[in-house]
Amino acid sequence: MATASRKIVVGIDIGSQMTRVIVAEESAKIGMPPKILAIGYSESAGMRHGYVISPRDATASVMEAIAMAEKSCGLEIKRAYVAMGSISLSSEIASGSVGIARPDGEVTDEDVSNAMVIAEQVFAGTKKNRKILHAIPLKYRLDGFEVMGNPVGMRGARLEVRIVFVTVQEHHFNDLVSVITDAGVDIIDVVAAPIAESMATLSKKQKMVGCGLLNIGSETVSLAVFDNDVPVSVETFSIGSNDITNDIALGLRISLEEAERVKIGIAEPGKYPKKKVEEIIDARLSDIFELIQNHLKTIKRDGLLPAGIIITGGGGMLSQIDEFSKTALKLPSAVTHVDQVMNTRRDLDSSWLVAYGLSFLEDDEQVYGSKIFKAAFKETKKGIMKILREFLP
Repeated sequence: MATASRKIVVGIDIGSQMTRVIVAEESAKIGMPPKILAIGYSESAGMRHGYVISPRDATASVMEAIAMAEKSCGLEIKRAYVAMGSISLSSEIASGSVGIARPDGEVTDEDVSNAMVIAEQVFAGTKKNRKILHAIPLKYRLDGFEVMGNPVGMRGARLEVRIVFVTVQEHHFNDLVSVITDAGVDIIDVVAAPIAESMATLSKKQKMVGCGLLNIGSETVSLAVFDNDVPVSVETFSIGSNDITNDIALGLRISLEEAERVKIGIAEPGKYPKKKVEEIIDARLSDIFELIQNHLKTIKRDGLLPAGIIITGGGGMLSQIDEFSKTALKLPSAVTHVDQVMNTRRDLDSSWLVAYGLSFLEDDEQVYGSKIFKAAFKETKKGIMKILREFLP
Protein backbone atom coordinates (compact mmCIF):
# COMPACT_ATOMS: atom_id res chain seq x y z
CA MET A 1 0.00 0.00 0.00
CA ALA A 2 1.45 3.35 -0.96
CA THR A 3 0.57 7.01 -0.79
CA ALA A 4 2.31 9.70 -2.85
CA SER A 5 5.92 9.49 -1.62
CA ARG A 6 5.23 7.39 1.49
CA LYS A 7 6.13 3.70 1.54
CA ILE A 8 3.55 2.03 3.74
CA VAL A 9 3.28 -1.70 4.39
CA VAL A 10 0.58 -3.62 6.26
CA GLY A 11 1.20 -6.90 8.08
CA ILE A 12 -1.53 -9.24 9.34
CA ASP A 13 -0.90 -12.02 11.86
CA ILE A 14 -3.82 -14.25 12.83
CA GLY A 15 -2.76 -16.03 15.99
CA SER A 16 -4.61 -18.63 17.99
CA GLN A 17 -5.61 -16.04 20.60
CA MET A 18 -5.21 -12.63 18.98
CA THR A 19 -5.43 -11.20 15.48
CA ARG A 20 -2.92 -8.38 14.98
CA VAL A 21 -2.58 -5.78 12.23
CA ILE A 22 0.31 -3.35 11.92
CA VAL A 23 0.47 -0.40 9.52
CA ALA A 24 4.06 0.82 9.20
CA GLU A 25 6.02 3.31 7.15
CA GLU A 26 9.58 2.98 5.91
CA SER A 27 11.78 5.18 8.07
CA ALA A 28 13.29 8.30 6.53
CA LYS A 29 16.53 7.50 8.36
CA ILE A 30 18.71 4.87 6.69
CA GLY A 31 19.16 1.80 8.88
CA MET A 32 16.17 2.57 11.07
CA PRO A 33 13.36 -0.01 11.25
CA PRO A 34 9.87 0.79 9.90
CA LYS A 35 7.85 3.25 11.96
CA ILE A 36 4.53 1.91 13.26
CA LEU A 37 1.71 4.23 12.23
CA ALA A 38 -1.19 2.21 13.60
CA ILE A 39 -2.13 -1.11 15.14
CA GLY A 40 -5.35 -3.05 15.21
CA TYR A 41 -6.23 -6.15 17.17
CA SER A 42 -9.10 -8.40 18.14
CA GLU A 43 -9.60 -11.66 19.97
CA SER A 44 -9.14 -14.46 17.45
CA ALA A 45 -12.28 -16.47 16.83
CA GLY A 46 -12.51 -19.56 14.65
CA MET A 47 -8.83 -20.50 15.09
CA ARG A 48 -7.11 -23.51 16.60
CA HIS A 49 -3.35 -24.15 16.71
CA GLY A 50 -2.91 -21.47 14.06
CA TYR A 51 -5.35 -22.86 11.49
CA VAL A 52 -8.92 -21.93 10.65
CA ILE A 53 -11.78 -23.97 12.09
CA SER A 54 -14.56 -21.40 11.49
CA PRO A 55 -14.00 -19.16 8.44
CA ARG A 56 -16.89 -16.83 9.29
CA ASP A 57 -15.67 -16.17 12.83
CA ALA A 58 -12.06 -15.79 11.73
CA THR A 59 -13.04 -13.31 9.01
CA ALA A 60 -15.01 -11.25 11.53
CA SER A 61 -11.94 -11.08 13.78
CA VAL A 62 -9.75 -9.89 10.90
CA MET A 63 -12.27 -7.24 9.89
CA GLU A 64 -12.47 -5.96 13.46
CA ALA A 65 -8.68 -5.64 13.76
CA ILE A 66 -8.42 -3.97 10.33
CA ALA A 67 -11.15 -1.47 11.19
CA MET A 68 -9.30 -0.47 14.35
CA ALA A 69 -6.04 0.05 12.44
CA GLU A 70 -7.78 2.05 9.69
CA LYS A 71 -9.46 4.30 12.21
CA SER A 72 -6.16 4.92 13.96
CA CYS A 73 -4.14 5.90 10.88
CA GLY A 74 -6.86 7.30 8.61
CA LEU A 75 -5.84 5.03 5.73
CA GLU A 76 -7.84 2.32 3.99
CA ILE A 77 -6.18 -1.09 4.11
CA LYS A 78 -6.49 -2.72 0.70
CA ARG A 79 -3.37 -4.90 0.44
CA ALA A 80 -1.23 -6.66 3.02
CA TYR A 81 1.39 -9.26 3.77
CA VAL A 82 0.04 -12.18 5.80
CA ALA A 83 1.85 -14.47 8.24
CA MET A 84 1.26 -18.23 8.19
CA GLY A 85 1.86 -19.95 11.54
CA SER A 86 -0.17 -23.15 11.48
CA ILE A 87 0.80 -26.26 13.43
CA SER A 88 1.37 -27.89 10.03
CA LEU A 89 4.19 -25.46 9.20
CA SER A 90 7.48 -27.30 8.67
CA SER A 91 10.45 -27.63 6.34
CA GLU A 92 12.29 -30.33 4.43
CA ILE A 93 15.29 -30.46 2.14
CA ALA A 94 15.30 -31.84 -1.40
CA SER A 95 17.74 -31.82 -4.32
CA GLY A 96 17.52 -31.37 -8.07
CA SER A 97 20.18 -31.66 -10.75
CA VAL A 98 20.42 -30.94 -14.48
CA GLY A 99 22.97 -31.12 -17.27
CA ILE A 100 24.45 -27.76 -18.29
CA ALA A 101 22.70 -26.56 -21.45
CA ARG A 102 25.44 -24.51 -23.15
CA PRO A 103 27.97 -26.37 -25.31
CA ASP A 104 30.86 -24.62 -23.55
CA GLY A 105 29.55 -25.78 -20.16
CA GLU A 106 29.00 -22.28 -18.73
CA VAL A 107 26.36 -22.25 -16.01
CA THR A 108 23.52 -19.79 -16.69
CA ASP A 109 20.56 -18.50 -14.68
CA GLU A 110 18.39 -20.87 -16.70
CA ASP A 111 20.43 -23.88 -15.52
CA VAL A 112 19.96 -22.79 -11.91
CA SER A 113 16.22 -22.28 -12.50
CA ASN A 114 15.90 -25.70 -14.13
CA ALA A 115 17.65 -27.43 -11.21
CA MET A 116 15.38 -25.64 -8.74
CA VAL A 117 12.27 -26.65 -10.63
CA ILE A 118 13.44 -30.27 -10.73
CA ALA A 119 13.92 -30.21 -6.95
CA GLU A 120 10.44 -28.74 -6.48
CA GLN A 121 8.82 -31.32 -8.74
CA VAL A 122 10.59 -34.24 -7.07
CA PHE A 123 9.65 -32.88 -3.64
CA ALA A 124 6.02 -32.28 -4.62
CA GLY A 125 5.79 -35.79 -6.06
CA THR A 126 6.42 -37.32 -2.64
CA LYS A 127 4.62 -34.78 -0.45
CA LYS A 128 0.91 -34.62 -1.11
CA ASN A 129 -1.34 -31.82 0.10
CA ARG A 130 1.57 -29.52 0.97
CA LYS A 131 1.78 -25.87 -0.09
CA ILE A 132 5.27 -24.47 -0.64
CA LEU A 133 5.67 -21.05 0.98
CA HIS A 134 9.42 -20.66 0.47
CA ALA A 135 12.02 -22.46 -1.65
CA ILE A 136 15.47 -21.47 -0.42
CA PRO A 137 18.69 -22.70 -2.08
CA LEU A 138 21.17 -23.96 0.51
CA LYS A 139 24.04 -25.40 -1.53
CA TYR A 140 25.16 -25.87 -5.11
CA ARG A 141 27.40 -28.62 -6.45
CA LEU A 142 29.01 -28.56 -9.88
CA ASP A 143 30.27 -31.91 -11.17
CA GLY A 144 30.15 -33.24 -7.62
CA PHE A 145 32.10 -30.37 -6.02
CA GLU A 146 30.50 -27.89 -3.66
CA VAL A 147 30.28 -24.33 -4.98
CA MET A 148 30.70 -21.41 -2.63
CA GLY A 149 28.13 -18.79 -3.65
CA ASN A 150 26.34 -18.43 -6.97
CA PRO A 151 27.49 -20.95 -9.64
CA VAL A 152 26.44 -18.76 -12.60
CA GLY A 153 29.44 -18.17 -14.87
CA MET A 154 31.32 -21.28 -13.79
CA ARG A 155 31.87 -24.22 -16.19
CA GLY A 156 30.95 -27.84 -15.78
CA ALA A 157 28.73 -30.66 -16.99
CA ARG A 158 26.14 -31.11 -14.24
CA LEU A 159 24.65 -28.79 -11.62
CA GLU A 160 22.93 -29.89 -8.40
CA VAL A 161 21.06 -27.66 -5.95
CA ARG A 162 19.89 -28.48 -2.42
CA ILE A 163 16.79 -26.53 -1.39
CA VAL A 164 14.95 -26.16 1.89
CA PHE A 165 11.21 -26.10 1.25
CA VAL A 166 9.10 -24.39 3.91
CA THR A 167 5.60 -25.80 3.57
CA VAL A 168 2.21 -25.96 5.21
CA GLN A 169 -0.87 -28.12 4.76
CA GLU A 170 -2.52 -26.89 1.58
CA HIS A 171 -6.02 -26.70 3.07
CA HIS A 172 -4.68 -24.63 5.99
CA PHE A 173 -3.13 -22.24 3.48
CA ASN A 174 -6.30 -22.04 1.38
CA ASP A 175 -8.50 -21.41 4.41
CA LEU A 176 -6.25 -18.58 5.61
CA VAL A 177 -6.22 -16.96 2.18
CA SER A 178 -10.03 -17.17 2.00
CA VAL A 179 -10.39 -15.52 5.41
CA ILE A 180 -8.19 -12.57 4.42
CA THR A 181 -9.79 -12.07 1.00
CA ASP A 182 -13.29 -12.37 2.48
CA ALA A 183 -12.27 -9.55 4.82
CA GLY A 184 -11.74 -7.38 1.73
CA VAL A 185 -7.93 -7.41 1.63
CA ASP A 186 -5.74 -8.42 -1.31
CA ILE A 187 -2.76 -10.55 -0.28
CA ILE A 188 0.67 -9.49 -1.54
CA ASP A 189 2.33 -12.64 -0.20
CA VAL A 190 1.97 -15.24 2.56
CA VAL A 191 5.13 -15.56 4.66
CA ALA A 192 5.92 -18.26 7.21
CA ALA A 193 5.49 -16.62 10.63
CA PRO A 194 8.96 -17.54 11.98
CA ILE A 195 10.60 -16.08 8.87
CA ALA A 196 8.51 -12.92 9.11
CA GLU A 197 9.44 -12.53 12.77
CA SER A 198 13.13 -13.05 12.03
CA MET A 199 13.16 -9.96 9.83
CA ALA A 200 12.48 -7.79 12.87
CA THR A 201 14.37 -9.68 15.57
CA LEU A 202 17.55 -11.18 14.10
CA SER A 203 20.65 -9.41 12.86
CA LYS A 204 22.51 -10.51 9.75
CA LYS A 205 25.44 -11.54 11.94
CA GLN A 206 23.25 -13.80 14.08
CA LYS A 207 21.82 -15.46 10.99
CA MET A 208 25.26 -15.85 9.42
CA VAL A 209 26.98 -17.58 12.35
CA GLY A 210 23.95 -19.66 13.35
CA CYS A 211 21.03 -19.11 15.72
CA GLY A 212 17.55 -20.31 16.59
CA LEU A 213 14.46 -18.11 16.83
CA LEU A 214 12.13 -19.69 19.38
CA ASN A 215 8.57 -18.37 19.59
CA ILE A 216 6.53 -19.71 22.51
CA GLY A 217 2.96 -18.88 21.55
CA SER A 218 -0.32 -19.65 23.25
CA GLU A 219 -1.04 -22.93 21.44
CA THR A 220 2.09 -23.57 19.38
CA VAL A 221 5.85 -23.29 19.67
CA SER A 222 7.86 -22.54 16.55
CA LEU A 223 11.58 -22.81 15.93
CA ALA A 224 13.42 -21.33 12.95
CA VAL A 225 17.10 -22.22 12.70
CA PHE A 226 19.39 -19.96 10.66
CA ASP A 227 22.86 -20.60 9.31
CA ASN A 228 24.85 -18.77 6.63
CA ASP A 229 22.10 -16.13 6.53
CA VAL A 230 19.27 -18.50 5.50
CA PRO A 231 16.68 -20.53 7.41
CA VAL A 232 17.89 -24.13 7.27
CA SER A 233 14.93 -25.44 9.26
CA VAL A 234 11.45 -24.32 10.33
CA GLU A 235 9.37 -26.44 12.69
CA THR A 236 6.17 -26.00 14.69
CA PHE A 237 5.12 -28.00 17.76
CA SER A 238 1.62 -28.55 19.13
CA ILE A 239 2.31 -27.18 22.58
CA GLY A 240 2.29 -23.68 24.01
CA SER A 241 2.06 -21.39 27.01
CA ASN A 242 -1.65 -22.16 27.42
CA ASP A 243 -0.59 -25.66 28.47
CA ILE A 244 1.33 -24.11 31.35
CA THR A 245 -1.76 -22.10 32.33
CA ASN A 246 -3.90 -25.25 32.24
CA ASP A 247 -1.39 -27.16 34.37
CA ILE A 248 -1.37 -24.40 36.99
CA ALA A 249 -5.18 -24.28 37.04
CA LEU A 250 -5.35 -28.03 37.63
CA GLY A 251 -2.45 -28.16 40.07
CA LEU A 252 -3.69 -25.30 42.25
CA ARG A 253 -7.42 -25.83 41.55
CA ILE A 254 -7.97 -22.24 40.48
CA SER A 255 -9.61 -20.54 37.49
CA LEU A 256 -7.82 -20.20 34.17
CA GLU A 257 -7.81 -16.42 34.58
CA GLU A 258 -6.10 -16.65 37.97
CA ALA A 259 -3.73 -19.34 36.66
CA GLU A 260 -2.63 -16.95 33.89
CA ARG A 261 -1.86 -14.29 36.50
CA VAL A 262 0.16 -16.83 38.49
CA LYS A 263 2.06 -17.89 35.36
CA ILE A 264 3.25 -14.41 34.46
CA GLY A 265 3.95 -13.48 38.09
CA ILE A 266 1.29 -10.85 38.75
CA ALA A 267 -0.88 -12.81 41.19
CA GLU A 268 -1.10 -11.72 44.83
CA PRO A 269 2.35 -12.36 46.40
CA GLY A 270 2.47 -15.32 48.77
CA LYS A 271 -1.03 -16.52 47.91
CA TYR A 272 0.20 -19.76 46.34
CA PRO A 273 3.16 -21.99 47.29
CA LYS A 274 6.09 -20.73 45.21
CA LYS A 275 7.85 -24.10 45.05
CA LYS A 276 4.78 -25.89 43.71
CA VAL A 277 4.19 -23.20 41.06
CA GLU A 278 7.80 -23.47 39.93
CA GLU A 279 7.56 -27.26 39.74
CA ILE A 280 4.45 -27.06 37.57
CA ILE A 281 5.97 -24.51 35.20
CA ASP A 282 9.32 -26.31 35.00
CA ALA A 283 7.64 -29.62 34.17
CA ARG A 284 5.88 -28.18 31.13
CA LEU A 285 8.92 -26.17 30.05
CA SER A 286 10.91 -29.40 30.18
CA ASP A 287 8.47 -30.91 27.71
CA ILE A 288 8.83 -27.93 25.39
CA PHE A 289 12.62 -27.80 25.47
CA GLU A 290 12.92 -31.56 25.06
CA LEU A 291 11.08 -31.18 21.75
CA ILE A 292 13.42 -28.34 20.76
CA GLN A 293 16.54 -30.27 21.72
CA ASN A 294 15.42 -33.39 19.83
CA HIS A 295 14.78 -31.33 16.72
CA LEU A 296 18.18 -29.65 16.95
CA LYS A 297 19.75 -33.11 17.16
CA THR A 298 17.78 -34.22 14.11
CA ILE A 299 19.12 -31.35 12.01
CA LYS A 300 22.60 -31.70 13.58
CA ARG A 301 22.61 -28.27 15.22
CA ASP A 302 22.42 -29.17 18.93
CA GLY A 303 25.10 -27.21 20.75
CA LEU A 304 26.26 -25.72 17.45
CA LEU A 305 24.52 -22.35 17.24
CA PRO A 306 27.08 -19.69 18.25
CA ALA A 307 24.51 -16.88 18.33
CA GLY A 308 22.30 -19.04 20.52
CA ILE A 309 18.53 -19.05 21.02
CA ILE A 310 16.48 -15.86 20.75
CA ILE A 311 13.17 -16.23 22.61
CA THR A 312 9.95 -14.42 21.65
CA GLY A 313 6.19 -14.86 21.98
CA GLY A 314 3.96 -14.66 25.01
CA GLY A 315 5.95 -17.42 26.70
CA GLY A 316 8.96 -15.12 26.68
CA MET A 317 7.38 -13.27 29.60
CA LEU A 318 7.93 -16.25 31.89
CA SER A 319 10.42 -15.53 34.64
CA GLN A 320 13.91 -16.93 34.00
CA ILE A 321 12.89 -18.51 30.68
CA ASP A 322 16.29 -17.56 29.22
CA GLU A 323 18.13 -19.33 32.03
CA PHE A 324 15.96 -22.41 31.59
CA SER A 325 16.80 -22.40 27.88
CA LYS A 326 20.54 -22.08 28.52
CA THR A 327 20.48 -25.07 30.85
CA ALA A 328 18.21 -27.25 28.72
CA LEU A 329 19.82 -26.57 25.34
CA LYS A 330 23.37 -25.75 26.46
CA LEU A 331 23.32 -22.69 24.23
CA PRO A 332 23.42 -18.92 24.78
CA SER A 333 19.83 -17.75 25.21
CA ALA A 334 18.14 -14.37 25.52
CA VAL A 335 14.62 -12.96 25.50
CA THR A 336 13.95 -10.31 22.86
CA HIS A 337 13.33 -6.85 24.31
CA VAL A 338 10.68 -5.28 22.12
CA ASP A 339 11.69 -1.70 22.91
CA GLN A 340 15.05 -2.41 21.27
CA VAL A 341 13.43 -3.77 18.11
CA MET A 342 10.25 -1.85 17.33
CA ASN A 343 10.19 1.73 16.08
CA THR A 344 7.21 2.85 18.14
CA ARG A 345 6.22 4.56 21.36
CA ARG A 346 3.40 2.09 21.91
CA ASP A 347 3.62 -0.39 24.75
CA LEU A 348 3.63 -3.64 22.76
CA ASP A 349 4.91 -7.06 23.78
CA SER A 350 6.81 -9.59 21.68
CA SER A 351 3.62 -11.23 20.41
CA TRP A 352 3.51 -8.32 17.91
CA LEU A 353 6.85 -9.16 16.33
CA VAL A 354 5.44 -11.41 13.59
CA ALA A 355 3.13 -8.71 12.24
CA TYR A 356 5.90 -6.13 12.64
CA GLY A 357 8.37 -8.31 10.78
CA LEU A 358 6.08 -8.27 7.75
CA SER A 359 6.42 -4.49 7.62
CA PHE A 360 10.11 -4.87 6.73
CA LEU A 361 9.01 -6.04 3.28
CA GLU A 362 8.59 -3.45 0.58
CA ASP A 363 5.44 -3.42 -1.53
CA ASP A 364 5.36 -6.46 -3.86
CA GLU A 365 8.58 -7.89 -2.40
CA GLN A 366 8.76 -11.59 -1.66
CA VAL A 367 11.12 -13.02 0.90
CA TYR A 368 13.88 -15.64 0.64
CA GLY A 369 13.82 -16.20 -3.09
CA SER A 370 10.19 -17.21 -3.47
CA LYS A 371 9.60 -14.61 -6.18
CA ILE A 372 12.63 -15.78 -8.15
CA PHE A 373 11.65 -19.40 -7.69
CA LYS A 374 8.05 -18.91 -8.81
CA ALA A 375 9.16 -16.90 -11.83
CA ALA A 376 11.67 -19.58 -12.75
CA PHE A 377 9.03 -22.28 -12.52
CA LYS A 378 6.62 -20.31 -14.71
CA GLU A 379 9.27 -19.80 -17.40
CA THR A 380 10.56 -23.36 -17.53
CA LYS A 381 7.66 -25.64 -16.65
CA LYS A 382 6.68 -26.20 -20.29
CA GLY A 383 9.94 -27.92 -21.11
CA ILE A 384 10.70 -29.45 -17.76
CA MET A 385 8.88 -32.76 -18.11
CA LYS A 386 11.48 -34.01 -20.54
CA ILE A 387 14.23 -33.37 -17.99
CA LEU A 388 12.08 -34.67 -15.15
CA ARG A 389 11.74 -38.14 -16.68
CA GLU A 390 15.42 -38.70 -15.88
CA PHE A 391 14.69 -38.51 -12.16
CA LEU A 392 11.17 -39.84 -11.64
CA PRO A 393 10.29 -43.55 -11.81
